[in-house]
This record gives sequence, structure tokens and C-alpha cells, in this order.
Amino acid sequence: MALVEDGRTAEVHIERRGQRSVVGHVWKGKVGNVLAGMEAAFIDVGLEKSGFLHVDEIVAMGVPKHKRQIADLIKKGDEILVQATKDPMGTKGCRLTMQLSLAGRFVVYVPYGDGVGVSRKLLDDERRRLRRICGALPLEGGLIVRTAAVGASADDIARDYTALRRLWGALSQRAEKVKSPSLLYSEMDASLRVIRDLLHGHVDEVIVDEPVQHERIVTFLRRTSPGMADRVRLHDGDKPLLETYGAEKAIRSTLARRAPLPSGGYLVIDDTEAMTVIDVNSGRNVGRGGSRLEDTVTKTNLEAAVEVVRQLRLRDIGGIVIIDFIDMSDDKNRKAVKAALDAELEKDRTRTFVVDISPLGLVEMTRQNISDGPREVMSELCPECETTGYIPSDETVVIEASRGIAKAVKGMAADTVHVRVSPRTAAMLNEDGRARLEIVEQFTGKRVATEPDPTLADDEVKVKTGA
Repeated sequence: MALVEDGRTAEVHIERRGQRSVVGHVWKGKVGNVLAGMEAAFIDVGLEKSGFLHVDEIVAMGVPKHKRQIADLIKKGDEILVQATKDPMGTKGCRLTMQLSLAGRFVVYVPYGDGVGVSRKLLDDERRRLRRICGALPLEGGLIVRTAAVGASADDIARDYTALRRLWGALSQRAEKVKSPSLLYSEMDASLRVIRDLLHGHVDEVIVDEPVQHERIVTFLRRTSPGMADRVRLHDGDKPLLETYGAEKAIRSTLARRAPLPSGGYLVIDDTEAMTVIDVNSGRNVGRGGSRLEDTVTKTNLEAAVEVVRQLRLRDIGGIVIIDFIDMSDDKNRKAVKAALDAELEKDRTRTFVVDISPLGLVEMTRQNISDGPREVMSELCPECETTGYIPSDETVVIEASRGIAKAVKGMAADTVHVRVSPRTAAMLNEDGRARLEIVEQFTGKRVATEPDPTLADDEVKVKTGA
């Protein structure tokens, strides 16, 4: 999925087989080790790694947070309901909470919560209107009104809330019958989750390139937001959807260290285990005749402030981020760059915290990290450079090769095509009884035979017709 703003790709969401996000999933888990010194516990939810539950995420009615000690609240062997708030990453398991929340199109139902919260991104009059609507509902638990609820009617809100209450009832009944660890509720897949979370009045249209997914999305919207269903259309162009709108190029760019700026400058983005460091360089932007160095530097930094936020969203960078802007001597210019950065961050749905720009031109910030970004999904650590670099993963190589073959043989008259690819690519295409090649053959209507060619790179495809 790609989110395109003003003609440029701002966000991408990639979901692959066997790598689906677990954020939002609810389990009946079993408490493993309780670490009193860390005020945390590990919970077995049936995944490869146990989940991590901090004491602040435990539901304990009537117990103030500052007086909580985890050993008094849960013990090894206890069975508890937990929900993932962050995917497993690297050597760490998923982050868990006992404060469950079930998301609908307009509201989020919090079974163990109380009161009504309304998104601060809405105007005050709209917030008051939605709060009045929710106040008239027979609430049991807490309710959070989402940004997507702008303009929603009382019936829309009530229908959403009723469906979530029913879901919670079914989930609770199932929890009483099953043993731990058991999955009780799976969050929607990427396509419907994106529609539920991102489709609002500011979205012009949703374009889908697969008829079955198109029908699923339209059916979902007819049930939850009938007025939005007509904004969804099926892609009918000759070129692939993401290629047509420039998203394919943007996705590939997330594997590069450098990101260009409009006036010739560029960003260098480096990841370390502790943080992500973004360096701003003027590059070819040396200003025009008569321009002051300070003006040239400030222009580059203003462009960088916009592009930095785009790269944070596009690459889904999380954790600590240090931005090294080019030094500016004028405090007014430093404030202008910080204001530009803040304005762009308003477009980011992910929670961020930014420290003022320092005299050295550094900005320190944090950005919430929930799941792997495009680079983590598409690449793996390079074995040749002692884990300091990345190469495309096997899955990425196979996907790119499959697309390359399909594109190259399109329109050919021959029934059989012979394809030369690298030995690594050939081996993966023929795995599992040629499963990948069979998909390409169904799509193109042609028989495909692969020939290993050690002179080709993994992403190269050479095609010739054959008998």
C-alpha cells in the first residue's frame, strides 16, 4: 500500500507471507518469568519469542500506578488476556498490554477503560458534537473517538460501538473456553486496516489493482461508511499500479543511504543500534551570485526539514533520531527551520517528541516504532561486511525477478520463453516445485524455463523466445 500526497509517496506499508504484523492481536497468554527488578514479565502467547509486559500495562482496578509492584499483581503460571502494541523486532518479542482496545472505523472501544476521549486533531466544535453523541450511548467501558469520525452521524457512531461491543462479548466467551496460549482475536490484514485507519474526508480516492481485494474493501465500506465506497476504484492501466504512481521507485529508494533535496543538497541516513542519524549536506546547492552563505544554508535546511519527515514516514523510522542540520549563525533562521520541521510532523500519524534545535544545529527527537519498515521487510544484513550493510532479502529478489519476467514476456507471441537469471535467483524461482514460476505462468499464459547465468546480477532478467 502506498499513500500519495501532492504527487509524492509519503508512506508505504508492506505485508508479506509469514511476516504479518501482530499489532492489535489479542491472546490468552500464560505468565512466564516475572522480573521484579525490571517490574516486567514475559508472557507466552504462542509466538517464537515470549512477549514483554511492563507493570504499567497491567490492568489493576483501584491500584495507583506509583504503588504497583508486579510481584503483587501477577505470578508465574497465571493466565491473562493481553494485546500486542509493538511487533517483535530483532531479538525482542512483541510488547504487550492488558489494557485491551478494539478499533472500529470511527471509535476505539476500551473494555477496561472509562469515559470518552476525542481526537485532538478535530476542531473544537466537532469534538463537542462527537462527545455529545457518545455521551448518549449506553457505555460500558471507555471509548476513544478517532479522527476518521469527522462528520459521522449518531447512527454511524452507534453502529460502530455496537459492533465492537459484540466483538468483545464473543472474545470474552472464547477466552473462558480455551487454554493458554491461544489467539483470541486477529487484527485486520493490511488492506482493510489501512482503509479503516487512513480513509477520511481528505482522501481523494483509493485505487486497487486486484478485483477480489477491491470487492472486499467496497463491501467493508458499505457496511461501515457507505458514503466513502464510491471513492474506491479498480486500476485499469497497462502499467502496474505502484509503478504508475511512482510508488515502486519510492519503495526501492528506502534501501539507499542518500535522499536528494530539490536544490541539489541531500540527506545521508545511517542506522545504528542506538539511533538513526540524518546528516544534511548542501551538495551542489552553492547558492546564486550575490547570495549570502547564511541564506543558502537556511534554504537547504528548510528543504531538509520537509524531506526528513517524508523519509521518517516513508522508511517508518522509529526510536531516537538525531538530525544534523547545517550550522546557521542566525537564531531566527534556526527557529524557522524548527518551525518547518514541526509543521511537517503534523502530517505524521505516528507519535513523535522533538527537542529544540541546538546551537550546533542538532535536533534530537523520538518517533514511536511499532513494526518493521520497508527496509527491514525487504532486506537482510550483508554477510560480507560483518553486518554493517544490507542486501535485498531472498523474498525481495524472488518478487523482483517474478515481476521482471512477467513484464519482459508480456506481448510475446511464443508459448514458451527461456529466461536467463543469476544462479541464486534461478534456485529460488524453482523452489517448492516451481511455485513462483507457476504464478508467473498463470499471469502471463506462457511456459517459463529458467537458465542460470553467473554473469547476471540477482535483479537482472534476460529473456529469449524458444520452442
